[in-house]
Amino acid sequence: MGMGLLGMAMMLGQDMMASHAGAATAGLPPKLDVRSPLAVKQPHFKAKAKHVIHIWAPGGPSHVDTWDPKPALKKYEGQALPGLNGVALPSPFTFSKQGKSGLEVSSVNPYLAKVADELCVVRSLWTDVPAHEPASRFMHTGSLQIPKPSLGSWTVYGLGTENQSLPGFISLGGGKSDYRQAAFLPSLYQGVNVNYSPKMPLNQVLLNIYNQFEGPNDQRRQLDLARKLNTMHAEKLQRNEQLDARIESFEMAFRMQTEATEAFDISKESEEIKAKYGNTDSGMKMLVARRLVERGVRFVQVPIGGWDHHQNLEQSLARNCGMVDQPAAALIQDLKERGLLDDTLIIWGGEFGRTVTRDRGGAATAGRDHNSKAMCCWMAGGGVKGGYAHGSTTEFGDRAETDKVHVHDLHATIMHLLGFDHKKLTYRYNGRDFRLTDNFGEVVKNLIA
Repeated sequence: MGMGLLGMAMMLGQDMMASHAGAATAGLPPKLDVRSPLAVKQPHFKAKAKHVIHIWAPGGPSHVDTWDPKPALKKYEGQALPGLNGVALPSPFTFSKQGKSGLEVSSVNPYLAKVADELCVVRSLWTDVPAHEPASRFMHTGSLQIPKPSLGSWTVYGLGTENQSLPGFISLGGGKSDYRQAAFLPSLYQGVNVNYSPKMPLNQVLLNIYNQFEGPNDQRRQLDLARKLNTMHAEKLQRNEQLDARIESFEMAFRMQTEATEAFDISKESEEIKAKYGNTDSGMKMLVARRLVERGVRFVQVPIGGWDHHQNLEQSLARNCGMVDQPAAALIQDLKERGLLDDTLIIWGGEFGRTVTRDRGGAATAGRDHNSKAMCCWMAGGGVKGGYAHGSTTEFGDRAETDKVHVHDLHATIMHLLGFDHKKLTYRYNGRDFRLTDNFGEVVKNLIA
């Protein structure tokens, strides 16, 4: 039903534009309805990034095993750490300097090591709570409790989208609607969840956009009538923003019947390209993310979960990193070769970090518990500084210490890269202006090239 609503909206604008022969559309993308809420908008200042690919790692990846080397832990292996509770658990992986920049990368990420000079690693990230649900909601919406729009929804609300035949915000799987919600923004800005798998027939990738009862001509006439009636209502009574958004959703679904499926058709990619991405489920999702960005989609999320490693850390983390490492490196290289990396911001990270001590009381299959005081993420492209590690944690990595970056700061920086003053991108709801960061957060200028 959600996909159906997303589709009716854009159908209703096209003929309306045709009926106004004098409407100026010069210089606009094909089929762009200048009345559409999804029309391309100008940010507050020149943007470095025009698209975002968010590789979401739910569960809380361990920072000291991936991007924040802590050799001091080895000295205390099997012993209590000074000032901390629990027994030290040094990383089973080794770190080495990579690229011209000498960025330290874990042996668990051999492919990303080859693109180290493109990576901007935030080692001093931290968040408010070490619980999955609120921390994940916070990372996506900037709010622990109040339902607020997600980062992707704010992005599309602020910038619109370059392709009126596809949603501006697409998530390639992921069960939590909180992470792509539009909340009080018009529903057209909500992320569309596509449970994509390379093994799926293309006609099953996007469900509920095909009308089983009427052909395209009759659908077109119905949508034109709905647009006409809504316009009359707006002129004679009052404009209804939610109704506008719903009609735009039906319009989009109509266009998606003929154009959207092609974006998910990876059979058009060469075998060489698919091999570079790894020919895995996660690899093909990242390949599709590139195809969507190529076609003008503003925000794409690729969830790859399973990072909650309370035990069996060495094997489990290696497995999860293996799902991301080769595809993410291929995505960076592929975008760069196509001239898309400079204006596409790639983000990887989870909701919090892990402890530097053993979980489960030092069980044989050692793992790590939740830790909100220290975490990491990496970014690439989109105007960030490549080959750079920002900030640091303590000697053992238990908490962020220098040049700390709160989640609000990360959001403010992402908004800045997209061309927005995060305090001025607002939406009035219930009598006050809301923001992604509310009134918190500072742009971390050292992350920006």
